[in-house]
Amino acid sequence: MDRFPKATARSAFIEALSRDGALIIEGMLDPIRLEALRASIRAEAALRSPGPEGGPRYWQTFHGANTKRFTGIGLLSEVFFDLLEDEVLAGIADALLKDSGPQYWMNTCQAMIIGPGEPAQTLHRDGDNWSSVMQHGWPDCPELTVSMILALEDVDAAVGATRVIPGSHQWPDYERVGQPDETMPAELAAGDALIYSGKVIHGGGENGTQDRWRWALHLSFVVGWLTPEEASTQIYSAEALQNRSDRVKRLLGFSAFNPYPGRGGRLWLKNFEPW
Repeated sequence: MDRFPKATARSAFIEALSRDGALIIEGMLDPIRLEALRASIRAEAALRSPGPEGGPRYWQTFHGANTKRFTGIGLLSEVFFDLLEDEVLAGIADALLKDSGPQYWMNTCQAMIIGPGEPAQTLHRDGDNWSSVMQHGWPDCPELTVSMILALEDVDAAVGATRVIPGSHQWPDYERVGQPDETMPAELAAGDALIYSGKVIHGGGENGTQDRWRWALHLSFVVGWLTPEEASTQIYSAEALQNRSDRVKRLLGFSAFNPYPGRGGRLWLKNFEPW
């Protein structure tokens, strides 16, 4: 995977994503806002127990018995809204998701804090959330989702850096999930970000340490005609977002999807109006 400073031209990002399916942006978030975000997430994490609360065994394993995950990051930190407005991240999402309609919304924003002794996560594609769509025309189907893993502290392979198989977004066989020895760790300094296609195979790495946690944040976008992972309208109220930008309102589900000039119907309407 290539590494770029944040000031790199967007065309270089898109070229790298097209070729490898993933890249690393150094200095994605500045130190002041990084510290504010990290402090908020640390405070919330201190109140949380690791592991999912019940549910199917597959998801318990996938989410990790010693991993803390939670959403609603905008209720904890103003930096969440800065990330939604970030011009570099927006430019990448605009470019990757344009073939599936001109609008998209936030799929999820969640803390992903991998604890000591956590095994490596099952290798997967984020687009597998919508696998019936993904398989249609694979691997030339439109991009459905694009994701970012933001390091809140330095993340190395020992502590569970996300492992990626570059080029797997172009494998002709959708059912091929890859093997651990085909992956490479996305090691990040605090404030760096891994950006990756929803088609590329990846997974959280094993945390082989005895006393270190992997502190990271996941933020992803999905095309506006698919259901996102996080139910944002059940977390944020219209009143709380009334002074936010039109972009933020749309990303969090307080605006309709309009495919124009592409084909398709308007979706997520309120009394036949776009909110």
